[in-house]
Amino acid sequence: MKHQLTLVLFVAALAGFVLFGASTLPLLAAAAPKPSVPIPAATNILAHLNQAHPRLLATTDDFAQLKQRIAADPQLESWHAKLQAQAQEMLSQPPSRYEIPDGLRLLATSRRVVQRIYTLALLKRLDGDQRYAERAWQELDAAAKFQDWNPRHFLDTAEMTHAFAIGYDWLYDSWTPEQRATLQQAMVEKGLKPALKLYRAHSGWTKARHNWNQVCNGGIGMGALALADIEPQLAGEVLHDASESIQLAMAEFAPDGAWNEGPGYWNYATSYNVVFLAGLQSALGTDFGLSQIGAFKDTGPFPLYVTGPLGRTFNYADGGDHAIFAPQMFWLARKFNQPALAWHERLTPAPSPLDLLWYDRAGTSPKAAGWPLDKYYRGAEVALLRSDWDNPQALFVGFKAGDNKANHSHLDLGSFVFDAAGVRWATDLGADNYNLPGYFSSLPGYSTGPRWNYYRLRAEGHNTLVINPGGTPDQNPSARTRIIRFESGPKRSFAIADLTPAYAKDARRVMRGIALLDRDKVLVQDEIQADKPVELWWFLHTAASVTIESDGRTANLQQAGKQLRAEILSPAGATFEVTDAQPLPPSPHPERQAKNKDIRKLAIHLTGISDARLAVLLVPKPSQDEGTAQALKLSALADW
Repeated sequence: MKHQLTLVLFVAALAGFVLFGASTLPLLAAAAPKPSVPIPAATNILAHLNQAHPRLLATTDDFAQLKQRIAADPQLESWHAKLQAQAQEMLSQPPSRYEIPDGLRLLATSRRVVQRIYTLALLKRLDGDQRYAERAWQELDAAAKFQDWNPRHFLDTAEMTHAFAIGYDWLYDSWTPEQRATLQQAMVEKGLKPALKLYRAHSGWTKARHNWNQVCNGGIGMGALALADIEPQLAGEVLHDASESIQLAMAEFAPDGAWNEGPGYWNYATSYNVVFLAGLQSALGTDFGLSQIGAFKDTGPFPLYVTGPLGRTFNYADGGDHAIFAPQMFWLARKFNQPALAWHERLTPAPSPLDLLWYDRAGTSPKAAGWPLDKYYRGAEVALLRSDWDNPQALFVGFKAGDNKANHSHLDLGSFVFDAAGVRWATDLGADNYNLPGYFSSLPGYSTGPRWNYYRLRAEGHNTLVINPGGTPDQNPSARTRIIRFESGPKRSFAIADLTPAYAKDARRVMRGIALLDRDKVLVQDEIQADKPVELWWFLHTAASVTIESDGRTANLQQAGKQLRAEILSPAGATFEVTDAQPLPPSPHPERQAKNKDIRKLAIHLTGISDARLAVLLVPKPSQDEGTAQALKLSALADW
């Protein structure tokens, strides 16, 4: 049944929420500035409420029009059939049970209920088959009887409230008064009231600036909109507070639409952000201007830019590198006139109910739309360089500086991924198991804990530098670094990051530049100055097989029948070696962490250096370009 998980936008199978899909990061209190968008008072916020049902995301007329579009559009017809097949399987499955397998999260259950209710409710509206409503009731009735919706891990509560809101609203005409009362009571007692306590206390996720904020406000907000006609006082207060709270997280898209938590959590955060805005618009006739906050209008292109030609993302922070297909792309495309986003979402292999509802036939590829090949995202401090948009053999580099304090961050400042010739040569290992002891310790608000002992979260577990290894942490966890230069030209593009804050205890200056040369090769150049000699490691994680030539300065990587040549251009005497993707001695090696099977590291090890330029050239299909290294003249990063 794994394929079903991809049908709903919130099942993060999502582009990398790992096994459990959401963080348990500390919900740090933020300052309480006045929201940038004024929200009507709780007593007035429902002044223009649509009293009819359905009113969440779609009306009766909207569903009728969708039926007509399905009949006229082969792709929608195909997607409709896929959902029907999934619904047929659901009819014979038992209702979800209260299960917290890891002792913390009910989240898998909540997401299953969301996915089932969206699918069953949509198809009941479209097909009129009463079996879908009957099966939806079994699901909702079972969850209504749960002892709670696990408010200690409030994502679980918010997502379950969302499921109930859709089930109550979209199937309103299918329910008896007694059934409606059951759903109402469950939403109020298990969802809205627990949330209201946090709103009134200005605590927890209500003050967060990361994905918890959007998911919790979005899920709870949908519940309030569903019940606004019968619980106006409660719903009004919740919607007022949610509309103010969500602005904290939406401000984090500034200045240009990127997301510090990485592309996987971009998907999760924006899915609930968009559902909340769309729900306000459909139920109240306005989103109060929330969609116009800061750079939210610019966020849609981010997942396309951060995805390489193989459909794999630059998966910095916690998350996997799966392609991002998300129905909110349709909504963003239409809302902000960015039709290339709709083009991308039409490629999804697993359409969700909201893909059908928000479907948009407009748009062409980024290349046809004239998007630049390269992009620098300020704030998140991520640069994306590519040789082509549409060619699966194209070169692609994702490179980051950024903030080690960002939610879900790793110690990965200076890391990069590299695709070429249909292969990912330099890979990011992604997250480890969220249930490892202390996985979310060692973050702001905590004393030092095990988090920075885990290999995948350390600098040595990324494609970056380690200076004087053995310590915990191996980059400064408080460091914030910037890309100080970015240029994009027809033949040459590059980004240069000042990584000095990450290594300040050991080095006076650390710079890294990555250049895409002639759009067919990559130069990685580091400059390190220290007041006393240091030990330096350079790492590139790869699934390729690696052989090193006799001089030690050239490595040949092979994968999927393709080749890449890596050559050390500087300093003289530096050589490659191949190591396992495991901690350096005497780095800590806690048990139970991922073993990184079939991954190895191409490494360079220098000792006793205080002023060095380390330059490595990466050339795919080297037989066509054997003279490149000899012809290339190195220059200081300051002269790039």
